[in-house]
Amino acid sequence: MQKVAVIGIGSNSVRMLVAEVEEDGFTRLTRDREGTRLFAGLDERGNLSPESMEKTAAAVERMAVSAGKIGCDKLHIFATSASRDARNGQVFLSLLQEKTGVEPEIITGEEEAVLSFLGATDVAARGERCGVIDIGGGSTELVIGQGARIDLAISCQMGAVRLYRLLAINNKEDMPAVEYAAGEILREKWNTIQAPSVPGKWIGTGGTFTALAALSKGVHWTDRTYMHGYCLKKEKIRQIGETLAGMTPEQRLQLEGLQPSRADIVVHGICILLAVMSHLGAEKILVSEYGNLDGYLRKHYFESI
Repeated sequence: MQKVAVIGIGSNSVRMLVAEVEEDGFTRLTRDREGTRLFAGLDERGNLSPESMEKTAAAVERMAVSAGKIGCDKLHIFATSASRDARNGQVFLSLLQEKTGVEPEIITGEEEAVLSFLGATDVAARGERCGVIDIGGGSTELVIGQGARIDLAISCQMGAVRLYRLLAINNKEDMPAVEYAAGEILREKWNTIQAPSVPGKWIGTGGTFTALAALSKGVHWTDRTYMHGYCLKKEKIRQIGETLAGMTPEQRLQLEGLQPSRADIVVHGICILLAVMSHLGAEKILVSEYGNLDGYLRKHYFESI
C-alpha cells in the first residue's frame, strides 16, 4: 500500500486528491481545491500572464507541501485546457517544477476525456455502457464507453470561463445565444468523427454538475454526500439556469448551494450542458462526485485499465 497525491491544474481551479493505493483499488483520503482562474490569464496572443501563472503555481505548491506533510509516497501533477492552449505553456511547466520538484505533464483533450470517464464511472456506471460529460473552464469533454473500453473521447473548446469571456449573460434572454454558440462548437466537432451509437445513460462530472445538484437539493455546496448519484432532469437544469441568469453575481454569492468562485460563470456552464444534452437527446443526467483525478489513479496504477 502507498499513499499517492494527484494535483490537476484546470482552467478554473487547482484540485488535489490524496488516496491510499493498494493492489485491488484505492481509498480516497482527502481532497483540496482552490479557484485560480488560470484561463483568465490568457491574453490575445495566447500567452499566460505572469500573474496568473504565479497565482496558480502558488496553489500547486501549497498542495504539494500539504501532500508531503500527509506522508504521500508519490505526487503527480497534470495540467489541462488553459495550459494546452498557452503558447508559453512550457514556461508555466518549468515554474511548477521549480516550485514542487515534480515534473508536471500537459495532457491532451482526448486524454483528459478518458481520465474523466475512468473516474466518473468508477462507481456510478458499474460497468455498463454510458457516456460522460465533463464541463471545465476552458473545454468540455464527451466520452462514451464501457468499463475500460472507450468508444469515443472528444474535447471541445467551449468551457464555462471561455464562453464567459466571449458572451455576456445578464438575463435569461441572453442564454439562447450562449447555448447556440456551444451547440455550434459541438456540432462542428461531431461532424469530424465517426460517432458511435449514443447510450441512454449519461453521467456529469465537474463543478457545473455539483452546483446544480446542490442548488436543486437545497444543500450547501460542500455537502458532497448528497450530490453523488443525483439525477438532474433537463427541465430542472433550465429552470435553475434561468433563475440564476436573472440574478447578479453578488446575489448568487448569497446562495449556499453555489461555490463562490463559480458565481460569475455558472450560467455559462449550464448553457453548455443544455446544448450538449439537446445534441445528444438526453433528458436527464447523473451527477458524479468523481472525475479526472480519480481516473488518473485508475489509469496509472492498475494494469487492467
